[in-house]
Amino acid sequence: MGAISLGIAAPSLSKGDRLAEPYRTRRQSLSADIVVIGGGTAGTIAAIQAGRAGRKTILIEAGSQLGGTTTVGGVAFPGIFFAWGEQIIGGIGWELVQEAVAMNDDTLPNFSIPHGRQHWRHQVRLNPHIYAMLAEEKMLEAGVDIRYYETPFALRFAKNRWEIETVGKGVHATITCNQVIDCTGNALPTAMAGYDVIREEEIQPGTLMFKIDGYELESLDQDLIKQRYQEALDRGEFTREEFRGNIIGLLRSQGDNIQHIMDADSTTSESHTIANINGRKSLLRHLRFIRTLPGCEKTKLVDMQTETATRETFRIDGHYRITHEDYVTGKKFDDAVSYSYYPIDLHDAHGVIPDHLEEGVVPTIPLRALVPKNSRNFIVAGRCLSSDRLANSALRVQASCMGMGQAAAAAAVLASRKGISPLEVPYDELRELIESHGGIVPA
Repeated sequence: MGAISLGIAAPSLSKGDRLAEPYRTRRQSLSADIVVIGGGTAGTIAAIQAGRAGRKTILIEAGSQLGGTTTVGGVAFPGIFFAWGEQIIGGIGWELVQEAVAMNDDTLPNFSIPHGRQHWRHQVRLNPHIYAMLAEEKMLEAGVDIRYYETPFALRFAKNRWEIETVGKGVHATITCNQVIDCTGNALPTAMAGYDVIREEEIQPGTLMFKIDGYELESLDQDLIKQRYQEALDRGEFTREEFRGNIIGLLRSQGDNIQHIMDADSTTSESHTIANINGRKSLLRHLRFIRTLPGCEKTKLVDMQTETATRETFRIDGHYRITHEDYVTGKKFDDAVSYSYYPIDLHDAHGVIPDHLEEGVVPTIPLRALVPKNSRNFIVAGRCLSSDRLANSALRVQASCMGMGQAAAAAAVLASRKGISPLEVPYDELRELIESHGGIVPA
């Protein structure tokens, strides 16, 4: 009967064909010294650092490639690595940036020329696809086990070991390790582990990066276009926040970093879905409108990122919270592990007006701000570090996150070797390890 049934169900089977087994979720048990959760700006550098320092490292990344904001988010101009003519962030992140620039025959800015209030002059423009591939190559060379399309859903700590449960396509894994580095940007693993996280009711808007073309700006009747757009705003077809009420600004920039999606939150799959849908809906509405304008009938969407990039989510409640005052005065911490350099850059419904640092000021990041209160064998890096909202608006940029990622991984490496927690690592040994891999530690 079985043979007869098989013949009826699959009459087209030929020699060499076989029926696939029914889908089943495969259970796995893995172990490592260090697990890095999140392969974005900070997590990429952290995993490479941990692997190069000889620790067995697993990287968990919910997406399909490395780089986060720089690649998936499309903000392919990480900065800033130099302050007042001197390099303040180096190491693995700078190594990657330099190689990506060279491989695409790009040119670095002249960092010896002050940027004044135009800080973007010191941003390094990258080909994000090359950056992602180079990062992956370096991670594999460092021996890191990369696990794309997986996300954690439970973290438990017992007997000086972490147990992390993840789920992915066809996989349910249990990973045990000694040290965890949360580089998700949203601190969700920190919250899952039972540690406190903080966030304001209002968060900064996100941006869907894209590029449009197919018109000549100088030949357009800009007064008419502004009038038509204002009429559309008055009818409620658009909100002023989407492109700051500035249709000419959108056409002049051809997209890039001008869009604002209010309440964009990447913390959960549901909130991230909403952010992505809202970003694409906004762009599609505007593209249709622009194509009705005289001289813009052939406007085309040349490129669009797959995700709306987010600026603000949750932050940890750490052993120290970096304040706005700390940041703008360049407070020197006795446990500083990396620098940061960027204007206070808080986006809101009206746009953004960067508040530049006074000449000579270079903020520092203490190790205590990377460690949640009451935690063991746990550290974070990236925008989810412990800081107030204004300080975080500057600390969140990629170069700063790269420096944090390398420092956090170095602390986790030493903690793993010694069987202790990151805050117990001797500071001199931490400095030595970071600097031996090209990192810059505040003097």
